[in-house]
Amino acid sequence: MNLESTKTLVQKSQEALYYYLTDVANYKTILPDSLESFEVKGDSFVFSLKGMPAIRLSFAEKVPHSFIRLQATADNLPVFLSCKIQTLSDKSAEAQLFIEADLNPMMAMMLKKPLQKLIDTLAEKMADL
Repeated sequence: MNLESTKTLVQKSQEALYYYLTDVANYKTILPDSLESFEVKGDSFVFSLKGMPAIRLSFAEKVPHSFIRLQATADNLPVFLSCKIQTLSDKSAEAQLFIEADLNPMMAMMLKKPLQKLIDTLAEKMADL
């Protein structure tokens, strides 16, 4: 299953947005309002949203200033959250989020809508940074 958000205009430079998103503590500010818990542990964070189990994400890949990829650390949840960042000007960037998940058809059907809502909300909140 592959999902993507719309491209989002962020009033930060490409570099500033990259550094913002590589600090795991900052994800608390862009997660949905239905956030029930959030905890930073080293280079990863655990969060839970209302009606969903807790998910731990850690960095799988970082390409300075242009790409970040987080992965769920649970073996039974093969999910990746990626963000591509492009420069628009010295003070603005464009970001787009992607979710890649290798799920069985039943799990994909159950998780498609909540995961799409998650990346759409992350993108909307990034626009307000």
